[in-house]
Amino acid sequence: METQPGTPFEAPPRDLLAARRAALLDSIGVGVVLLPSAEPKSIEGEGDYPQDSDFRQHNDFYYLTGLETPHSWLVLVVDEQGRQSATVLIPERNPAEERWTGPQPSFADAGRISGITDVRAVTELPEVLRRAVMWRQSPLPVFTSLNRHTRHDEVIGELLFESEVAVSDVAATLASLRLVKDEHEIEMLRRAIDATAAAHRAAARAAGPGMYEYELEAIIELNFRLSGAERVGFPSIIGSGPNSVILHYDKNRRQMESGDVVVMDIGAEYSYYSADVTRTIPVSGKFSGRQREIYDLVLGAQNAAIEAIRPGTTVGELTGVARTWLRENSNGACGQQTCDAYFVHGLGHWLGMDVHDVGDYSTPLLPGMVLTIEPGIYLPDENLGVRIEDDVLVTETGHEILSAGAPRDPDRIEALMREGG
Repeated sequence: METQPGTPFEAPPRDLLAARRAALLDSIGVGVVLLPSAEPKSIEGEGDYPQDSDFRQHNDFYYLTGLETPHSWLVLVVDEQGRQSATVLIPERNPAEERWTGPQPSFADAGRISGITDVRAVTELPEVLRRAVMWRQSPLPVFTSLNRHTRHDEVIGELLFESEVAVSDVAATLASLRLVKDEHEIEMLRRAIDATAAAHRAAARAAGPGMYEYELEAIIELNFRLSGAERVGFPSIIGSGPNSVILHYDKNRRQMESGDVVVMDIGAEYSYYSADVTRTIPVSGKFSGRQREIYDLVLGAQNAAIEAIRPGTTVGELTGVARTWLRENSNGACGQQTCDAYFVHGLGHWLGMDVHDVGDYSTPLLPGMVLTIEPGIYLPDENLGVRIEDDVLVTETGHEILSAGAPRDPDRIEALMREGG
């Protein structure tokens, strides 16, 4: 696979990139797709504080080009005769800037990585766009990213938003295409998830009373890097004791105590694809009877939902399976209410280039979709929160748990913790 100079990313194969672009143009019928790249963040006093890297490409742009170049544009055209074309426009190389920022791809590099033969300087964008949209009896419709800087670019604004051109947001169309993963995407997800599972195992071996949550976070994110992941998919959630019931707690500053559980909701990102795996473990190395009671309820609900995953099912139906299981098996464990009352969030979400990936949740499951299944029970009065989350691939015949490398059986968790760090 081709990659850009100086980066470890594994770009999608050119034939897959071409297939994605063709599928997008087939979806719109006739028109022009205009997509800008992401822009670099600033660390020079303008309010951006990048955690890991000052540039990450916009997902849709990367999905269609495999390029990480900022200040770039993609123009795709399908005309009235069904002829398709692609042009990518990138900045010309600037040796003086590259002394500070590192080498950027040449036109030849960009063509080799993306498989697009028409690569031009970004300064040619106005002319390329006029030719694509305007040089016809009637302008072609344009599909673009209306919520990004297309509206604020002076030239683009004049050409599209101050004329009679029909302009639509392409986000929903791209989201539908990205919902079913191709073979490259599934492989990148496997690597991200394997890195995350390895980090969970390392954290379970190391955890113990007296550690700070941030120490566990450091062990986790070190293992991400040791597995080849470029960054975190989202800020790591390491919530112990009273923090275990805070769904998106990510300060990770508390010192863990004997008798606590700790919820570790983490995800490595590998080549633009993010994992999202949660495990709840006993800080002292052994679940108390009460912790085990709640843990087993959450695990039972999760198993019931996972077993129901197959093509044709919906996320809503899976949610119903998990909540029904909790209602029917609570047996007073959560007091006067059944335990589904303490399951206060959704069952799961799509997974891919974003940790909460794009896509319509009413869509029936299809082979190639990847989603999380993450029931939880949160009891603030007891400082006891349990969440178990796995990443699941929909297959032709049912499902595959991609995150099985992170133990979730309570006996296996305790055995892993006995191994020590």
